[in-house]
Amino acid sequence: MNSSELDSLTDDNEDFAYEEDTIENRFLIFSLADRSYGIEIKNITEIVGMQTITEIPDMPSFIKGVINLRGKVIALIDVRDRFRMANISYDEKTCIIILNIQNQLIGLIVDTVKEVIRINTQNIEEAPKFGESENNRFVQSIAKINEDVKVLLNIENLLKDEDKHTLDQTLAIKN
Repeated sequence: MNSSELDSLTDDNEDFAYEEDTIENRFLIFSLADRSYGIEIKNITEIVGMQTITEIPDMPSFIKGVINLRGKVIALIDVRDRFRMANISYDEKTCIIILNIQNQLIGLIVDTVKEVIRINTQNIEEAPKFGESENNRFVQSIAKINEDVKVLLNIENLLKDEDKHTLDQTLAIKN
């Protein structure tokens, strides 16, 4: 994704004009296959195109490795792999969303970034519970937008505690 495409990410929600321009209730929508997901923009540092990935041995398969972004080593999570979706080759639409999670920079590899939208709280519902399945931990809530549904992610749960610990140790060595 080039910078002109990123510049075109706008807030197209009609009620935007009636509210103060803040980051509250604003979400970056991205896609994996034909599914749309959202993450709060308050956690996003930047969006970059694919970079050269340095693989780290003995990591879970969804942790693809690290990149060096302006002198900072950032671990990359392939969200498709994390969600146990079929892997695809990275292409010119593939993006890395750089997040600040508990003062640690993490990159999410996604198929494509779509838009930034404001979602009113009355359009956000608690995620349905399907028992105590671990898969539920990724979903923070569900947003209804017109006839569409967007899955809003709990980014802090993308890594298990032991994955965070392993990454912390690896990144401490690299930095």
